[in-house]
Amino acid sequence: MTKPRGRFIVLDGPDGCGKSTQIKNLVRFLARSRIDAVAAKDPGTTALGKDLRKILLDRQTKGLSGGAELFLYLAARAQLVSEVIRPTLARGAWVVCDRFSASTVAYQGYGPGHPPRQIRLITELCRIAEGGTEPDLTILLDLASGEGLGRITRSRSKDRMESRPLAYHRRVRKGFLAQAAQDGRFAVLDAQEDPYDLHLKIQALVAPLLV
Repeated sequence: MTKPRGRFIVLDGPDGCGKSTQIKNLVRFLARSRIDAVAAKDPGTTALGKDLRKILLDRQTKGLSGGAELFLYLAARAQLVSEVIRPTLARGAWVVCDRFSASTVAYQGYGPGHPPRQIRLITELCRIAEGGTEPDLTILLDLASGEGLGRITRSRSKDRMESRPLAYHRRVRKGFLAQAAQDGRFAVLDAQEDPYDLHLKIQALVAPLLV
């Protein structure tokens, strides 16, 4: 009997969009549907990813160049794919990931205001880090930058990336939406909706992949 293929789902979007909550809800839904699902974080999950995440998000990290930042994210992703995502999919389980390559293109490409040629280069570098492992579906939780950052401020202190100027975050959001417009494997949802209603919409998006 052929082993069913695992599915790779990514939840992504601007800071403060509520990814963590929706990932927890989605993994619970998959468990109720008798789907073995692993939650992952990019960067994170692996030992290397956790170390790099601390460097990248710690406000005490000073003087990190844009190029160094980009390659640290790519290194964390390459390790996550090799150590977690690919083996999980190979055994027929699902991966639900908090961020993936779309974030790198948005935050390290569009955020700094790079020209289209450089954004295309960053996209190609992401493909190398992915090693051919691409999401079946990327669910983009879209939210106005000011609203998302306001949510964070009301609950905790901002990390290094979140602390960047509002104009930067607006370019990031634009970058996410530009990618979604160009790739049919993206679905865009309004992150301002009630969390439960949003979860039901995510369920509906994922349901066709269960068969």
